[in-house]
Amino acid sequence: MQFCDACGSMMKASGDSMVCTNDDCGVSSERDREREDAFVTTESQIHDDVIESDEESNFEGKPKASDVVCDECGNEEAWYTIKQTASADEPPTRFFKCTECGYRWREYN
Repeated sequence: MQFCDACGSMMKASGDSMVCTNDDCGVSSERDREREDAFVTTESQIHDDVIESDEESNFEGKPKASDVVCDECGNEEAWYTIKQTASADEPPTRFFKCTECGYRWREYN
């Protein structure tokens, strides 16, 4: 992602130029192809680059916690995701899914 040096708004590609998305600014610059190769775009993202934030998302392949115990089957390993569910000065909530039985629960810190 590239940002406008003049106003800080996001730039978008338009042919061989990068154009500011702020209509009041109108700045454009030549595209820097070498710099663009370092960017990750949504078209080139692979599944491993995407962070699932939906509580109903598929947890398989996510980080695993071994400091928990499933209340349903007693397994001591679960996949987890972390979400900020309260204000920024509150700790995040961890959502778990048991690697054995699939039971889901959350932990508030």
